Amino acid sequence: MLYEALANGIVVLHLGFVVFVGVGGFLALRWSWLPWLHLPAAVWGAANELFGWSCPLTPLENRLREAAGGTSYAGGFVEHYLLPVLYPGHLTRGIQIGLGLGVLAINAIAYGLLLARGRRTRRR
Repeated sequence: MLYEALANGIVVLHLGFVVFVGVGGFLALRWSWLPWLHLPAAVWGAANELFGWSCPLTPLENRLREAAGGTSYAGGFVEHYLLPVLYPGHLTRGIQIGLGLGVLAINAIAYGLLLARGRRTRRR
């Protein structure tokens, strides 16, 4: 039961990280210190998708599930938990690259807004 709870906690942590990677740039519009945390997370998240790397949280979750007497799953967190909700079918390399580029695009918009606001503030 403890291992299952820990595995579920990893899923919540992982989901929080994925959401932070996606929207953290917009949160930085509110909290000026946040880019110091968000930019490395966004680079890691985009690189994970673009290069097909495996996040270290996925094997940890799988080991905890096995220790709890359950079964692990193949692939990564995004493929196992998010893609069945977002897309029918399985994760392809093209979708993975699209997700990575999407992370970069969303954050380019957010940080573009942040830079534009900084320029307006300096002009005043």
